[in-house]
Amino acid sequence: MPTISMFYGILVLMYFRDNQRHSLPHIHARYQGQEVVIAIQDGEVLEGNLPPRQLRMVQVWIDIHREDLMLNWDLAVSGEPPFRIAPLS
Repeated sequence: MPTISMFYGILVLMYFRDNQRHSLPHIHARYQGQEVVIAIQDGEVLEGNLPPRQLRMVQVWIDIHREDLMLNWDLAVSGEPPFRIAPLS
């Protein structure tokens, strides 16, 4: 489960071959013991939760990096390591 970014205590992860349970392209984000799965295309929460402020930060980050996230999704689904993406600053 490679960490592709980290900002404000939030870890953003993308798992290898993670297209079985949620067929939509998505990321996982962790913050203080909570985890959420968020669709890349529209920022919709697919599973889990984060505090509202942290969730919004991740959704903004997704909006900024959607193209890179989709490239990473293709890599991860095929079993290749995704690349790091700049944090929200």
